[in-house]
Amino acid sequence: MTTKPPAETPARARPSTASARGGRTAASRAAAVSGAAAAPGSVRKKAAAAGPKKPTKREAVAPDLLEQSLVIITTSLEDDKAEDLVVIDLTGRASFADKMVIATGLADRQIAAMAQHIERKLRDIGIKRVLVEGANGSDWVLLDTGDIVVHLFKPEARTLYGLEKMWGAELDESNEDGVTRL
Repeated sequence: MTTKPPAETPARARPSTASARGGRTAASRAAAVSGAAAAPGSVRKKAAAAGPKKPTKREAVAPDLLEQSLVIITTSLEDDKAEDLVVIDLTGRASFADKMVIATGLADRQIAAMAQHIERKLRDIGIKRVLVEGANGSDWVLLDTGDIVVHLFKPEARTLYGLEKMWGAELDESNEDGVTRL
């Protein structure tokens, strides 16, 4: 049995890959491209031209729940041997939180344990939605309870980021009583 070389075999009729898969044909792609040309700019450019979204307002939390949460967070950090514990009052200065707590831990495991303890103790009083970032072993762990933001640092990361300088009394003289060192 002799076979013909590939150049001599007849070409098979194949359907186009787009129509075989149920996709768009060349004519429908051309129509889509011409429609896209009618509306100039990408999605990102259109969103930028539309302007920023309306700012959302945070609901005010009951002052007693805020103070109770702050006491639980600070006592938990003190029990876990956190160093250089600082509480900064952000009321009227930031829209994302009312208080900021900054503390230092010496090891990754200590920082992760502090974050877990805070999360568990806040869940016990009814605050179930605590967002935790970086708890899997990093230099910086962030806990966001909605009204209180907790930053847990290793010493070198804390000096690198300098959040006390950014949000503390050094920023403006009117907030000297807003920073509490524990």
